[in-house]
Amino acid sequence: MKRIRFAVIVALAVGALALVACEPERVIIESGPAGYDGYHVGYSWAGEAGGTALADANAFIETILKLDEDANILEARMRYFQRVDGFWTTRQAGNALVTVDFSVTPTAGTLGSDYRPGNSMFSIHTVNRMSLYAVAVDNDGTVAVAIVEPQTRYQFEMRFPPGFDYRAQMSELTIGSGLVVPTVRTAGGAWLAPATWDEISDRHLFALGRYSNVLSNTGVFSDISSNSSLRNFLQAMGVEFSGDRPVATSPKYGYFGIGGWAGNYDAIARYLIGRNARTVTSLVDWTPDRFRNAINDQNQFGIDVPTGATRTVQDSSDGISGATVRMSRESTSYQRALVNAGILSESDVIIGRF
Repeated sequence: MKRIRFAVIVALAVGALALVACEPERVIIESGPAGYDGYHVGYSWAGEAGGTALADANAFIETILKLDEDANILEARMRYFQRVDGFWTTRQAGNALVTVDFSVTPTAGTLGSDYRPGNSMFSIHTVNRMSLYAVAVDNDGTVAVAIVEPQTRYQFEMRFPPGFDYRAQMSELTIGSGLVVPTVRTAGGAWLAPATWDEISDRHLFALGRYSNVLSNTGVFSDISSNSSLRNFLQAMGVEFSGDRPVATSPKYGYFGIGGWAGNYDAIARYLIGRNARTVTSLVDWTPDRFRNAINDQNQFGIDVPTGATRTVQDSSDGISGATVRMSRESTSYQRALVNAGILSESDVIIGRF
C-alpha cells in the first residue's frame, strides 16, 4: 500500500454534548516522558479521501487514548463532531426537541429514489435519530408513538384513539394493519429496502427482518417480544396507566438498544479499556477478502469498489445500537491516535469511508 504523507494534527476538541456556537477548541496534548505513557489523539474526517483538509471539514471523529508506559489503554474516548446549521455539536449528544400534533393521522412515506415523506404527528429536532423512540399521551387518552426502525431507516408511527384495547399483542400490529405507519425516512443506506410496503405488510416491528432482534437484545425493549402486549410496550417507554387508560404525558423520548450513537462510542471505549494498544491496532478486521480488496493503493477503503458493513470490534447486528454500522472511519481515528503514540506509522493507517 502506498505511504500517505500526512501531518497528523494533535489536538483535543473541547465541546459540550449540545450545540455550541463556535468550532471546538483544539489544544496540543503532550505524551508522558516514559514509554507510551500519556494522552494520544487521532482524527478522521469527512472528505479526507477527496483531499479535504481537517481544518475545512464539516464533520470529524476524534479519538483520545490514555496509555501507560507499556501501551495498556487506561482511558478511551471517541466523539463525532459535526457542523449543523453553522453550529458545532456531537452526533452522540442525544438531545432532542419533540412535539406532537395529535390531530394528524399518520400516512406512509414512499420508497425508493422517488421518496416523499408521509404525514407525521411528530416534529423532532435532533442531530441524529438512529435508535430514537418517542411517546406522548393526550389529555383525552390518545397515544402517539414514534420509533426509528433500524433496518429500513424509517420512522414508524402509531396513533391509538381513546378506548383502544391495549391488551393487543405486538404481533398484531403489522404494517398491513394500518396501526404502524412508516412516515418519514431518517437516513439512507437501509439494509431492508422493500419495493413496496405491501411486501412486508404481514410483519411487525419486532419481526420485520433478519436483524429485528436489535430492538430487544438490550435496553428499554429488552423485555418486549412478539407476544408482549401493547401496554407492556408503552410502559417500557415510560407511559403510566390508570386502570386500562394511559395517563396523559408530554412527549418522552430516548434511544433503544445500547443507546444510539452515544451507546456506540461508549461500547468502543469499553472494548478498548484494559487492552494493549500494540495488539489492538485497528477497530476493523480487514482479513476478509471483500474488505481487504476494497483498500486501494492510497490506503483508502471503499472508494473504488462497493463494500458492505465491515466486521468490527463489535458485532454489527447485536452490539452497535440497532444498526449495521460501518466502523472504518472510527478505526481511522483510532489508528491516528496510535500514530501519535508511536505505535503505528501513517503508512499503516487505512482511511475509512466517511
